[in-house]
Amino acid sequence: MNSDIEKVLVSEKEINEANERLGKDLTEEYSGKNPLFVCILRGAAMFMMDLIRHVDIPMEYDFMDVSSYGGENTDTTGDVKIVKDLDTSLKGRDVVIVEDIIDTGFTLDRLIKLFETREAKSIKIVSFLDKPARRIKQVHVDYIGVQIPDAFVVGYGMDYNEHYRNLPYVGVLKPEVYNAK
Repeated sequence: MNSDIEKVLVSEKEINEANERLGKDLTEEYSGKNPLFVCILRGAAMFMMDLIRHVDIPMEYDFMDVSSYGGENTDTTGDVKIVKDLDTSLKGRDVVIVEDIIDTGFTLDRLIKLFETREAKSIKIVSFLDKPARRIKQVHVDYIGVQIPDAFVVGYGMDYNEHYRNLPYVGVLKPEVYNAK
């Protein structure tokens, strides 16, 4: 797998530092509250598990599987589908949406609107990666781990065709890998 990576964008050390910083910020903001962290599967699972180890307050979490990509696509379709919905009610809850990467903004735009209709008390977004060059829908991201350039990245939970999620860093996938069709 490592031979398919053009370059490492975010090292293991940088991942750990970002999680520690974000965890401290979230601990401070939600002190005295019981927020619900909503992990957007599958990409954000590794990030959320590492992140909440640095959140030093009572909190709960749930998972939602949302897709705007399909299989081998490297670009979003813009059509956001809920594959697995939440098991927890959002009514009156402080909600923290946990994402792996903010790209076009389509997914978060849809989720924010949905969570508002479900009467969440507040909605904040924490994303490990932010790729502002690709933004189409303007969404406010409250907490960002690392801002990256416009490149197709994998690792640390993010995939191409369900591969590379287990890389311990974030790397740029060589174009010949996804253009090999």
